[in-house]
Amino acid sequence: MSTDPNNPELLTSVRTEVEAVAVVAALADRGIEATLTGSFTAGFLAEAPGLVQVVVRHEELARAKQILVEIEQDRTDVDWSQVDVGEPDDS
Repeated sequence: MSTDPNNPELLTSVRTEVEAVAVVAALADRGIEATLTGSFTAGFLAEAPGLVQVVVRHEELARAKQILVEIEQDRTDVDWSQVDVGEPDDS
């Protein structure tokens, strides 16, 4: 029995909707359609908070995993000592 290439597959789970949206956008930039689930429950402040899941089609899962690794590597390559974050607000 073969797997339907359009079946939804879990790519990753993250703690916040902001993180999930960033992953979905990065995948979209590379031609992969992804969706997120669980953002409603992840926003609750509870003892057992939920996670936001990023889901892709089965046929794109392997490529999406590779892109996710690249995204994570790019994120750790930032030299924060070289980033100008501006002056703090005195308000």
